[in-house]
Amino acid sequence: MRVPHSLSLVLLAALAVFGLATPASAAVGKYVALGDSYSSGLGAGSYGSSGSCKRSANAYPQLWANAHGPSAFAFVACSGAVTQDVLTSQVGSITADTALVTLSVGGNDAGFANVMTECNLSSDSACVSRNQTAQNFARTTLPTRLDNVYRAIRDRAPSAKVVVLGYPRIYKTSGSCVVGLSEAKRAAINQSADVLASVTAGRAAAFGFTFVDARTAFTGHEICASGARWLNSITWPVEESYHPNTAGQASGYYSALRAVTG
Repeated sequence: MRVPHSLSLVLLAALAVFGLATPASAAVGKYVALGDSYSSGLGAGSYGSSGSCKRSANAYPQLWANAHGPSAFAFVACSGAVTQDVLTSQVGSITADTALVTLSVGGNDAGFANVMTECNLSSDSACVSRNQTAQNFARTTLPTRLDNVYRAIRDRAPSAKVVVLGYPRIYKTSGSCVVGLSEAKRAAINQSADVLASVTAGRAAAFGFTFVDARTAFTGHEICASGARWLNSITWPVEESYHPNTAGQASGYYSALRAVTG
C-alpha cells in the first residue's frame, strides 16, 4: 500500500517529535595524521607553509579532514620521518579524546630511499643485494621499532581507531615501460614492498590496528602499468620521485582510508 505524500510528512514530523526519526550522523572526533612522506603527501604538490615536511593539500589526511570535518585535526606527518621521529615529534599531538589516528612509517627506517638510489645508479646484482639488506632489516629490526610507535599511540589514545597504511608496489612487472630499470630491479624493489607490507601488517594486527594494504589499493596504477599511473617515476624535484601523485593520494590512499572509516 502506498502512503499518501501528505500523510508521510505527518508521520515523519511525529517521529521527529518522539525522537524516532533517523538521527543525524554523529560528530567526528579529533583526527591525528602521523607518518612519513607517503602520509605528508610529498609528490602531490601544494605544500603551503609546511617547509621540509612537505604536507600537501592533496594528501589523503587533508582530503579526509576536508570531507569529514573532525572536531580537531592535527596533520603532523613529515617527509623523511623514521619511527623515532614519530615518537619524538609527532605522537605528542595525540590526546585522550583522539578518535582517529592514521600513519605510514617504516620505509625510511629500512632505507628504501637508498634502495631506489642504488637501483638507479648500479647494476642488477647491486640493486638486488641492497634490497635484500633492506628486507632483512624489515624482518629483524623494524618490528620492535613499529611496536614502540604503536604502543605509544595506544597509550595516549586508548579508544582511538588506528589505521596503519602500507606502501604500494612501485612497479608493474612485465608492464608497458620500455626504458628505465630492468625487470630484475623492478622485481627486487617490489619484493621489498611485499616484505615491508607483511611485517607492518603483522605488527599492526598485534595491536588491534587496521592495516590498509596499499599494494591492493594501487594495483593497476603502478609505474609501468597500462592504466593511469598513481606514482611518480623519476621526476623533478627529484625528492618527489617514487611517491604518490595527486591521483595516488586521492584514488589510492584516500579511497582506501574511506573504505575502512566511512
